Amino acid sequence: MPAFTITGDIDPFLHVSLRKGEKIFCESDAMVMMEAPLQVKGQMRGGLGNAVMRRFATGESFFQQEIEAVTGDGDCLLSPALPGSIELLDVSPSMSYTLSDGSFVAAESGVQVRPKLNTVGGGFFGGTGGFVIMEAVGTGKLAISGFGSLFTLDVSPGQETVIDNSHAVAWSSDLSFEVGTPQTGGGFFGNIVNSVTSGEGLVIRFRGQGKVVICSRNRSLFQTQNDH
Repeated sequence: MPAFTITGDIDPFLHVSLRKGEKIFCESDAMVMMEAPLQVKGQMRGGLGNAVMRRFATGESFFQQEIEAVTGDGDCLLSPALPGSIELLDVSPSMSYTLSDGSFVAAESGVQVRPKLNTVGGGFFGGTGGFVIMEAVGTGKLAISGFGSLFTLDVSPGQETVIDNSHAVAWSSDLSFEVGTPQTGGGFFGNIVNSVTSGEGLVIRFRGQGKVVICSRNRSLFQTQNDH
């Protein structure tokens, strides 16, 4: 199977080693370097419907890159679009992951990244992908990235974990979640006013048992500042 390695401490590369006949897929424009035995081509994975939903859910390309070791063994280097860390996750029939906007980097061919309906709150307030978000299912390695450093939290039954909406990167699909405002004790409208005046924005409340990967930087704030 392809070997995934994170190379570098600051803004690392994803180093993938493939044996002849093996293939991976990655986000469009993620490939930085590849050796001669490898070939890259654009693929509309999951068909036109999934490609269209992925485009509108995450703003990513209709096409993803497929890299295959055609004439022999070879290595490639991949890089996420934004500066930040990379995390490797193991996807299995018993462990799938929900992905926030732009967090997907690459995966083994046994992993499928497919559309999934978001919660009503998540659809209206955004930050996790609108009304349609992406879910990684199947079997194999999955590489994700976040803006800044990454940290993995373990959520336990009976414990509610609250995370700022712009810092959630990926989470176990078994977790239940809802998007809302921080609790201030002032009622719904009071919470909205406090959210605006305090600058805290929206949060995601996770419950159940599983993992949540968070990032240290706020991508939405960074993109807003760059627009000015």
